Amino acid sequence: MINLLLFSIVVGIVAAMIIVPFTSVSKEGQPAFNRIGALSATVVLMAILTFGLYYVTNLDRNWTSLWALFLLVAIAGVVYSTGKERSFKVILALMALAGTAFILSAPLFNANQKYKAVEMDQQVEIKAFDETKTPASVPPQFARNKMKKAFGQVPNTSYYELGHLQIQKVDGKFVYIAPVEFSGFFKWLNGKTTPGYFTMSATDSADNPKFVKTEMSYTPSSYFHKQVERHMRMAAPELIFYGDVQLEIDDEGKPHYIRSYGNFITARNGFDVQGIVMVDPGTGEVNQYPLSQVPEFIDGAVSPEAVSLQNSYFGKYVHGFWNSIVGKKDVKLPSDEGTEANVSPVFDENGHMFYFTDFTSPKEEVDSMLGYALTDGRTGEATYYTGNLEESYMDSQGALQIIEKKFIEKKWSGEMPVLYNFYGEASWLTPVLDSNGFLQNYFIVSAANPEISVYATSPNEALRLYKTALQRGGSTVDGSSNAEEGKAAVNVVRVYKERAGDFTIVSILADDGRNYIVSTEAVPLAIYIQEGDHLVLTYYETGELFLPVKELKNATIE
Repeated sequence: MINLLLFSIVVGIVAAMIIVPFTSVSKEGQPAFNRIGALSATVVLMAILTFGLYYVTNLDRNWTSLWALFLLVAIAGVVYSTGKERSFKVILALMALAGTAFILSAPLFNANQKYKAVEMDQQVEIKAFDETKTPASVPPQFARNKMKKAFGQVPNTSYYELGHLQIQKVDGKFVYIAPVEFSGFFKWLNGKTTPGYFTMSATDSADNPKFVKTEMSYTPSSYFHKQVERHMRMAAPELIFYGDVQLEIDDEGKPHYIRSYGNFITARNGFDVQGIVMVDPGTGEVNQYPLSQVPEFIDGAVSPEAVSLQNSYFGKYVHGFWNSIVGKKDVKLPSDEGTEANVSPVFDENGHMFYFTDFTSPKEEVDSMLGYALTDGRTGEATYYTGNLEESYMDSQGALQIIEKKFIEKKWSGEMPVLYNFYGEASWLTPVLDSNGFLQNYFIVSAANPEISVYATSPNEALRLYKTALQRGGSTVDGSSNAEEGKAAVNVVRVYKERAGDFTIVSILADDGRNYIVSTEAVPLAIYIQEGDHLVLTYYETGELFLPVKELKNATIE
């Protein structure tokens, strides 16, 4: 607060020196010009205006933020001055005008710098998903609905409402976190602190929300000096923030509010993330970290808003600003189907968070995907995947349209489509919700072959059905599991064969009580298996009902 007060006084003094003339001509019959009084009054007025502006808006106190005020003050100085003093202040006004023109025109000339700042490494396809894992696929709308129904766990419920929902990893588990926020100014006056936050599994739709008690004074819904954004600004007056504050929970369950900061690309335009400011919502302690030193428990050091901005730079400015307006050569538009600021947080098998978004053509009524990007949530480094250039991939909007048509009578819709590499096939995994926001099933559809699609009540069940659908469709199913290999010598009790394109799917019930499945694409001689045959198998221990066979020897005929 003292820093802002001093800043406002300095601005008031400088503004008064420019506005109030140092030379004046008093007309006959009029009182002499009281320069000291005018200077004092102007200092006080400008200081109050500056203090109010910066306190209310939380604007950074970088000197470039004064460009509009400097222009207005310089013009006022020209109006009120005379003679040689006016000539000097005309020069000041012209300088202010040039600075204004530079700042306002920066977007026209810094497109190349924006593109270079976010230029992505390019690859063809992400590695195959490990089918023994469960993707974080519970949709946020469903989780939010369940949290609202559990809101009775909150003490003094009428004071509060559910805050912003986000996904993160806490103590090795993928969970949704939502803070409890004040529902208005008078509720803040009475409550003083919020009581805690909700947590719920992001992989298990049957999980129930749990309320974690921990009092927080510095929150987004608090007021005056207790509002966490203002508290950050007072502690770091010159930092350039971008994106909303986010609640991050450490492995002990302690909450922390963070916000991304960075630099402008040119003048006051563009943004390049550099680090975070972190606030303890209980004590108000503030810490600043560059991206290279962000604490381990923080998954989203780079705000989703900053990632969305980077995606727009990468897609639009590949050949500069004017090309993004007129020719649009190689321009690609990031999708707006993400769950947070048009991007969707996803986790790899090691629990590391990335922001996903797909890119489509700027042409209308085109649902073909041009590529997709994954941005590291901790470093901001991004990789752009072109996909198989010999195939045309459907974008996220196309996947949602298929779901809408599939369940048109029930009026169900998809939410949070994310592209995975399932069994070597680029595939959209999308939770399906009913009109009340309740989760009904999980839908998987091939991005290259939309006619191949399945749905089931759980992601892993949908994956099992999808593997079979790919085999029936004649697609090559690549091994994509980290499951251990197992060996078995069994006798065939029952066998079922089903034609799938140019190959046959052989399902085997063995005398060890387990089921195995193999394609003649992988083991051509499996076509001859009959009941009573003795088989020596190498299979993947995936935990599925039908265990995929890697190698097979029929000892009865070989």
